[in-house]
Amino acid sequence: MRTYHCFLLLFWVGQSQQIFTGSLLKRTRSRKEMGQVSDSNGKELNRYKRSWMWNQFFLLEEYTGSDYQYVGKLHSDQDKGDGSLKYILSGDGAGDLFIINENTGDIQATRRLDREEKPVYILRAQAVNKRTGIPVEPESEFIIKIHDINDSEPKFTKEIYTGTVPEMSEVGTFVLQVTATDADDPTYGNSAKVVYSILQGQPYFSVESETGVIKTALPNMDRENKDKYQVVIQAKDMGGQMGGLSGTAVVNITLTDVNDNPPRFPQSTYQFKVPEFASPGHLVGKIKANDIDEGVNAEITYHIADGDGSDMFNLITDKDTQEGIVMVKKTLDFEKKKLYTLKVEAVNTNVDPRFLYLGPFKDFATIRINVEDVDEPPVFSRPIYILEVKEDIKTNSTIGIVTAQDPDALKSPVRYSLDRHTDMDRIFNIDSGNGSIFTSKPLDRETLYWHNITVIATEIENPKEISRAPVFIKVLDVNDNAPELAMVYEIFICENTKAGQLIETIRAADKDDSPEPQFLFSLAPEAFTTSNFTVHDNKDNTAGIVTRRNGYNRHEINTYLLPVVISDSDYPIQSSTSTLTIRVCACDRWGTKQSCHAEALILPTGLSTGALIAILLCIIILLVTVVLFAALRRQRKKEPLIVSKEDIRDNIVSYNDEGGGEEDTQAFDIGTLRNPEAIEDNKLRRDIVPETLFLPRRTATARDNTDVRDFINQRLKENDTDPTAPPYDSLATYAYEGNGSVAESLSSLESMTTEGDQDYDYLNDWGPRFRKLADMYGSAESDKDS
Repeated sequence: MRTYHCFLLLFWVGQSQQIFTGSLLKRTRSRKEMGQVSDSNGKELNRYKRSWMWNQFFLLEEYTGSDYQYVGKLHSDQDKGDGSLKYILSGDGAGDLFIINENTGDIQATRRLDREEKPVYILRAQAVNKRTGIPVEPESEFIIKIHDINDSEPKFTKEIYTGTVPEMSEVGTFVLQVTATDADDPTYGNSAKVVYSILQGQPYFSVESETGVIKTALPNMDRENKDKYQVVIQAKDMGGQMGGLSGTAVVNITLTDVNDNPPRFPQSTYQFKVPEFASPGHLVGKIKANDIDEGVNAEITYHIADGDGSDMFNLITDKDTQEGIVMVKKTLDFEKKKLYTLKVEAVNTNVDPRFLYLGPFKDFATIRINVEDVDEPPVFSRPIYILEVKEDIKTNSTIGIVTAQDPDALKSPVRYSLDRHTDMDRIFNIDSGNGSIFTSKPLDRETLYWHNITVIATEIENPKEISRAPVFIKVLDVNDNAPELAMVYEIFICENTKAGQLIETIRAADKDDSPEPQFLFSLAPEAFTTSNFTVHDNKDNTAGIVTRRNGYNRHEINTYLLPVVISDSDYPIQSSTSTLTIRVCACDRWGTKQSCHAEALILPTGLSTGALIAILLCIIILLVTVVLFAALRRQRKKEPLIVSKEDIRDNIVSYNDEGGGEEDTQAFDIGTLRNPEAIEDNKLRRDIVPETLFLPRRTATARDNTDVRDFINQRLKENDTDPTAPPYDSLATYAYEGNGSVAESLSSLESMTTEGDQDYDYLNDWGPRFRKLADMYGSAESDKDS
């Protein structure tokens, strides 16, 4: 029956009454039969088409008019307009929400409707005869649908959302999703189409407009700078267009911690003190590094990374307080060490590999632990000292320094000295103030290459407190020794020896310390052309002596001397010349020596260059000495002819007896002082025997009225440069009264300028007292004549 009813609905078309009220419902009764059928008794049955014309009614929600809202009109084609029919309405809201005019069939809504409360109302309508109450049409059902308007704003499922996201997340990382619903009809227009936007929280976060997914919008957000953000999200209907309704929600977002910060010590150096006799396990101190991360990301483990106290102390981690605890590991000794330095590191236990690029997740600090001391002697910086020095170092050169200090708190100054029992030869010395060790004598590695001395450190304020430290000095080799023949070679040669025959192989040795010495052998240059033998270097530190001619005659020459030069390859190159003695012997036909009994000799090692130079200098000095001696002998021939008890100097003559008066003119010409221009050019000295005739010396002409002192100085200079002067100092005295004297000169010396030569033979008549004076002037006259 229902299928049949629907079939009728498809073929009836409703008639529109008003645009806002939907369609007019009409019911007609057709006179025409639609078909005939027979029942089981053969009676013919007639079926009539139903005459309802209907459609869906639409009603706007939220009607705000003062009158009832008109919904629609029911009408049956059985209604002739005579008022015989009555319309009845039943169903949802009939008689209360919806009322119908029983005469006209007009339906009205009595109050404002809300689609969000009930969007559809199902009603039933029927037309009956007023007089009989019999329905003229079967009851039919119709729908009143509330037409939606945008009267509901979007509402979020929560008023406050809470979300988290790891710090340092990349842009676009999902945070959470918010959802807003709109009660309006989603099938009608855009009233229920919601669009999301962010009102607060930029630029840190963003929201997808259609899905409400919140994501990060700023890279590398740091929780340690800001860990909480409040974001306001808006949901707006009408597709976000102007005029749409909106709703908002608050989203609280918290950045969760990641391990992106390494631990950091609040200070780079820690200072602790510990008693010298503290037992193992004694607490020294605590350290703590700060990590601004939290939770497992802030867990720290402490280690000793380096330091000279790593074997003396332990460092453990307190998991509850995240502290590092320093404890004594071994018994301490202030005399051995008073200060320990530990380099410790604080490392994150859990490291996130994503943030390794930010740097090592560790930090370092230095712990200095001072050991409290007792009164003890000085402590050397090392238990032993090993020094190395080359053997050619100069005397008084510093080879090393030892240091010691008082470990006590007073820090008494220390004085250094050497234990002379360990340096009996006093080869070394030490500076008492700074501990510098220096040489006081030359070193020779070939004599002694290890020196073991002991340095003593004494507290100046308490001399009883002393300490000792051994110093081992190794003398390093330098190439200062020339190679020599390894042994004394006795070389014999038979008279019938042929040319090119090897007669001996020689080896060399060097006192220097060379790991792989390389010696070179050669014939001395002076023997290259004259020697009857040659030296063949085997390049293996040996050399062969080879003959250069056939046959040797021991009666002509029974001994040959062969100079061999041996050089080393170190720097500086050292070389020596050794002379081999080769004896010629008579041998039988088998080469056995018969009449040769002399032993081969090896001459001393050739002279070095320095020795040759020294010998040459000695020869030169000897020659100079001989020349000087000859010169002295030559000078002795020029001794003065006048021999007296007084020494004779230049032109000064001493007389022990009475002078000759004005007749004495040979001693000195005083006129020269008055008139220097009158000097005789060719006048020779009379006090020596002339041996070589020198050219006469000319004295520069004195200026008129020249002071006598200037003239005397000039004559003194001439005497100093005179090559014929005696080889000893001389004294020349010049004095006169002066040109201004009225009496003029009273000396007999003046007579020489006015008188000619005189005869002094009369002096012989004056007696024995003037004998010497007569001999002098008499010989002077004869000398002048000659």
